[in-house]
Amino acid sequence: MNLIMYKIGIHHYTLVLVMTLGLVSSLFAQDPQFSQFYANPLYTNPAFAGSEICPRVVLNYRNQWPKLPGGFTTYSVSADQYVEFLKGGLGVQVFQDNAANGTIKTFNASLSYAYTLEINRDLALKFGGQAAYWQKSLEWDELTFGDMIDDRYGFIYSTNEPFGDENVNAPDFSAGVLLYSQDWFIGGAVHHLTQPSESFFGNQDATLYRRLTFQAGATWALDKRHPEEGSVSPNVIYMKQGESSQLNIGMYGRMSVFTVGFWYRYSRPNGDAIIALVGLQNENFKFGYSYDITVSNLSGNTGGAHEISLGLKLKCHKKRTRRRGLPCPSW
Repeated sequence: MNLIMYKIGIHHYTLVLVMTLGLVSSLFAQDPQFSQFYANPLYTNPAFAGSEICPRVVLNYRNQWPKLPGGFTTYSVSADQYVEFLKGGLGVQVFQDNAANGTIKTFNASLSYAYTLEINRDLALKFGGQAAYWQKSLEWDELTFGDMIDDRYGFIYSTNEPFGDENVNAPDFSAGVLLYSQDWFIGGAVHHLTQPSESFFGNQDATLYRRLTFQAGATWALDKRHPEEGSVSPNVIYMKQGESSQLNIGMYGRMSVFTVGFWYRYSRPNGDAIIALVGLQNENFKFGYSYDITVSNLSGNTGGAHEISLGLKLKCHKKRTRRRGLPCPSW
């Protein structure tokens, strides 16, 4: 594929594709990423399902490269809780990613289950699985091709390129594991185990690569006698999908109801962005806003990325489970 203009801007909300038909079918795609990965636990690792014990609802919104007409917007909503008789957590999530002003859309709806194994009083292990329905759609009428261009008058011709399907869909599966104590966690996940095809032309060349993630973090109270007063939480996540890899490393701190954080994101072979976070939280409510400050060669051209997260922790039933929660991953 010679050029995908939705990654660098589209004039009049069109997707300019300078390519041959065969090259279209061999495009390899990647998943959207969230800078606030710690605030979108089910997307990061299905083993996080039920980690808060009580019912939890999380909403996420990301607007990447807002200076460009064809940037990316991603929406996600999830809910999960621990279920005593299942000895694990259940979670549901729906997300949609829009590229090129909705010309290309990716939709995913999933159900997660995470079994909890208590190793001892201070250590537990969670095994998570996720089954999903995945769909990608393409608005062919919004595309413009090379044979539509006149040297003097621009896009005035009709294309002779054949159109493929309007959407492709497939079942999708993921798995993860999480080891944790009251103060730290470490885990990993594999998404897209079956590597579904994204081809709009009915072949198997356009593969959605497996996404491998490794995450770790900790929460240290500033005053162990009064942990609700404040804490610091270092976090790291490493992701690899196909030929691309990414490392986010940083920390956030909480003092009373206020939260601030900073991360550095490195995408091989160069540094990508510095991420700044501000937020508010109490026992049942969490709000975060983050901004990606681009430090790569695209700096100043894309507008970075804005991201908002909202988390609600609902009350448990009167007969509460004796299982302990997982405090480290959730700020």
